Amino acid sequence: MTKKSPQRQANAIHPTRNRKRFGIILMLLTTVGLVAFACRFAYVALGGKVDSANLSQYRQKVIAQKTVLKAKRGTIYDRSGNVIAEDSNTYTVYAVLDQNYVDGKKKLYVTDKAKTAKVLAKYLPLSEAKILALLNPKSKKTFQVEFGSAGTGLSLATKQQIQAENLSGINFTDSPSRLYPNGVFASHVVGLAQPQNNAKSTDQLVGVMGLEKQFNNVLKGSNGYRTSQTDAYGYQLPDSQVKAKAAVNGGAVTTTIDSSLQSYLETLMTSVATKYQPKSLSAVLENPQTGEILAASQRPTFDPSTGEGLGNMWRDILVEDNYEPGSVMKIFTLAAAIQSGKYYPNSYYKSGTVKVADTTIKDWNTTGWGTIPLSQAFPRSSNVGMVKIEQSMGATVFSEYLRKFGFGQQTGVALPGETSGTFDFGSYLDSAMASFGQSIDVNTMQLMQAVSAVANDGTMVKPRLVEKITDKQGKTTTYKRQVVSKPISKATADQVTEAMRQVVTASYGTGAAYKMNGVDLAVKTGTAQIAGASGNGYLTGDSNYVFSVMGMAPASHPKYVLYIAMKQPQKMTAPAESIMAEIFKPMMARALALDGTSDTAANDSEVASVPNVTNTALATGQQKLQNAGFAVATIGTGNQIVQQLPTAGGSALKGARVLVLTNGAMTMPDVSGWSKGDVLKLAQLTGKKFSLKGSGYATQQSLKAGSLLGDDQVVIQFKQK
Repeated sequence: MTKKSPQRQANAIHPTRNRKRFGIILMLLTTVGLVAFACRFAYVALGGKVDSANLSQYRQKVIAQKTVLKAKRGTIYDRSGNVIAEDSNTYTVYAVLDQNYVDGKKKLYVTDKAKTAKVLAKYLPLSEAKILALLNPKSKKTFQVEFGSAGTGLSLATKQQIQAENLSGINFTDSPSRLYPNGVFASHVVGLAQPQNNAKSTDQLVGVMGLEKQFNNVLKGSNGYRTSQTDAYGYQLPDSQVKAKAAVNGGAVTTTIDSSLQSYLETLMTSVATKYQPKSLSAVLENPQTGEILAASQRPTFDPSTGEGLGNMWRDILVEDNYEPGSVMKIFTLAAAIQSGKYYPNSYYKSGTVKVADTTIKDWNTTGWGTIPLSQAFPRSSNVGMVKIEQSMGATVFSEYLRKFGFGQQTGVALPGETSGTFDFGSYLDSAMASFGQSIDVNTMQLMQAVSAVANDGTMVKPRLVEKITDKQGKTTTYKRQVVSKPISKATADQVTEAMRQVVTASYGTGAAYKMNGVDLAVKTGTAQIAGASGNGYLTGDSNYVFSVMGMAPASHPKYVLYIAMKQPQKMTAPAESIMAEIFKPMMARALALDGTSDTAANDSEVASVPNVTNTALATGQQKLQNAGFAVATIGTGNQIVQQLPTAGGSALKGARVLVLTNGAMTMPDVSGWSKGDVLKLAQLTGKKFSLKGSGYATQQSLKAGSLLGDDQVVIQFKQK
């Protein structure tokens, strides 16, 4: 047996002392630990920080819930208050596949993939097999799947239909969107608002074209927020504070566009574009007295609701395209010569050709018409004659008047990207060619502004697309008629108007295709060559031109100016004038008919403002209109007026007929003695189909008065008194 050392023997003899020492050491360690913990706790409690992290802020972050309150983008209206563009939402559908995604016993993932694919195929432009393949991805760890472009941009109605199928695991995200209820409707003018790249659902749309872009700061709202403290289950904590800032919705823009005229113009434009396939086509209808643009369109165009056609044409050719206008420019050459006292209509010149510098300028009829008076140069659209007129003025005087008419300067119309146009008379040839619309670049709105001086007794009015804007705070700014200048006198304007009349009425005029029975019309036609791609010379061929027409009616006191330009029709199966007349004549006729007044009556009768009778009792409204001096025609069997035409606030001749639609069954009135304008108002108000035959005043109607207006076309016969 091994003998223990003295020390080990001593330890073994005193076990109690050892335990006592161990206990003391343990107590000291525990005390130190407790003191350290207490100090640390006090530091954290009093300082509120751990390793420089603020606990209070961290707690707020964990339990605070911030919700974005989305603002609505403002609405764009037509002149009568009809919606052209308004705020909306679109939806994206997705499917959750992760089988761990449950709420208690409720399964929140797709449980029946075959059924889900079959149902979704009814609402998405995807086959059942394709959807089923997407629901069975290669990776088993996929949490959710989407359905590409087919599953995005869904309407609220489609979303609700899918939700009604009660498919487990099918969910939606929403995105701000813009609703354009009229489809193709002054698309480049009204414009487009879209989400930004990588936009979140709370981001607002941004205007990228047209009025949407021009007035983006007015239309966009300001998002608000709501912050509250919640527990892990999302319930608000007792006595917690709620901070909120209300969303401020965007303002509104009211345009000068007349929806009835705009829709009709779109129909005519589509017909001509489809039939003759021009590379571009544009048209603008304006009230030259006020500068209000009532309708404007172009081809190619696009549907802002679907985006169809957008890839082909982002450019607004009404303001962003510079082009040589051709013979329409002769209006302003003639006006400048008359105003400057350098027009000698009774002097003669030899037509056909004229040499300027080293270039021979030709008439469109290259053999000419012999020696003719300068008074025939304009209605014959003689280039040689216009050069003679320009030479009598000189380049300096001519350029001064072109600037007075606003060429080479932006009009300031409320559309983004407007060009200034150019002209630079560096040589006699440049000035000579500008006299008939070559060697000068303009945009459409410059032409509309300049021609208003001729239509408005010498006063030039700025073209206007906006009636008023209402900002986010509700403050309204109204845009009124804006006179730019008075480049010519009334006497000069009258002489130019008479020359434009002769384009239609004279046997040698170039505008016979635009003649309208019973309409006092003033017109100038145009045919501009197109510069070649190399910049050397012009294109050749019968269709390689920009064909145009500028017309005013009634000529003695123009209420409407209509300009149409058509570039390079690919199927030119009819003369250019006949093609454009397919738009010009019905469009001008519709405008004059809806106006409902003749030029003579306008000069001799008293004009009054149409009172507002919408949403009033029928008897009260009828009496109010009669007291204002108007005749009343009632449509429907109700006792409450729901619509009226002309709309409230507009001007009409005393004695004119105001149509009121009631809340009862829609019935046919007796239209005996009505003008075409009144019957067109009836068609517009009711939305029913009418066929108007003959001219003058209504004498017969296919549907008896008092009968219900259905979907069948109603034929109205007209005869002159």
